[in-house]
Amino acid sequence: MAVAEQALAAKDPAKDSDYLRIVDVRKEFDSFVAVDDTNLTIRKGEIFALLGGSGCGKSTLLRCLGGFEKPTSGKIFLDGQIMNDLPPYERPINMMFQSYALFPHMTVEQNVAFGLKQGGMAKAQIADRVAEMLSLTQLTKLARRKPHQLSGGQQQRVALARSLAKGPKLLLLDEPMGALDKKLRNQMQLELVNIIETSGVTCVMVTHDQEEAMTMATRIALMETGRIRQVGTPDEIYESPTSRFAAEFIGSVNMLEGRIDQDHADYVTIVSPSLEKAIYVGHGISGFEGQEVAFGVRPEKVIISKDEPAQQYNKARGKIEDIAYFGSHSVFHVRLASGFRFMSNFANQQRWASEGMTWGDEVWVSWGDNAGVVLTS
Repeated sequence: MAVAEQALAAKDPAKDSDYLRIVDVRKEFDSFVAVDDTNLTIRKGEIFALLGGSGCGKSTLLRCLGGFEKPTSGKIFLDGQIMNDLPPYERPINMMFQSYALFPHMTVEQNVAFGLKQGGMAKAQIADRVAEMLSLTQLTKLARRKPHQLSGGQQQRVALARSLAKGPKLLLLDEPMGALDKKLRNQMQLELVNIIETSGVTCVMVTHDQEEAMTMATRIALMETGRIRQVGTPDEIYESPTSRFAAEFIGSVNMLEGRIDQDHADYVTIVSPSLEKAIYVGHGISGFEGQEVAFGVRPEKVIISKDEPAQQYNKARGKIEDIAYFGSHSVFHVRLASGFRFMSNFANQQRWASEGMTWGDEVWVSWGDNAGVVLTS
């Protein structure tokens, strides 16, 4: 469970459930539809991620929220107020860009104070607010430095402090970790979440990075070609995808095409040309016998062994074709007789444990009755 999700779980789920409402929002550029009749409801205090590949419409939707693009149709409500006709500078919304857009000639405290001065806040109040933001983002000791004297993570915190200084009702983050290297990105994800949660601001972030969305967000909207394909918590999106697109976009998956052979209330069997034996699913689905489906099972749910498993179903024999070593685990790519390539994660709980199996070995892959998901779209 993400840090943001743990914090939200303690709150009343009904309170402020429609704090941000996106109603039938559509954005066209000439004949191209970038956002296609989108509806979303985002709770107060939530960190919500718009996740998808390049060109899916997530950044356009974020710009519509910020007022940098006007929807072709539809409405956007924030805390009960319609936003459509308000220019960006009149919206109670701040946006933190991927480039941070810090003023290079200003110190950290001057950057944070900039928006407050533009808003006409009294000098004493500005000083208090800047001090509060620097404390929140752990930048107090760096107040007199200029951006070029800061690390990438420190620059990001300055940009965040500036975005939060005016107390916006909504914070927009555009690829917040895009400018950082992987190690710093992993560290800053949790730092950013903690700062945002402490401030209490509602946040919508755009990212193409699955790990970033899974780590930071309370909920995720998965987007494709201008449409939202699925909305859910990180574990719902990963463990219970509602489409092949969702299953394949988030993480890795073994996707087997097949047909429902037996359809019962408490179990289903699926025959697949990729397997000699049927797939047994230990629960019912909303389907029918003869229906074409796909069965997806994550590599970490697949067991690899040299000996044939005792179970009757959900197993296949093949040959190890590739091994990818990731330190904490290894991914075995097993080629079945049908030609299908199965992935299985092997946890490296002991040093060199995976050396018991190597390239060219005959092995078995198997999985539990409830390890996978049946997909009809």
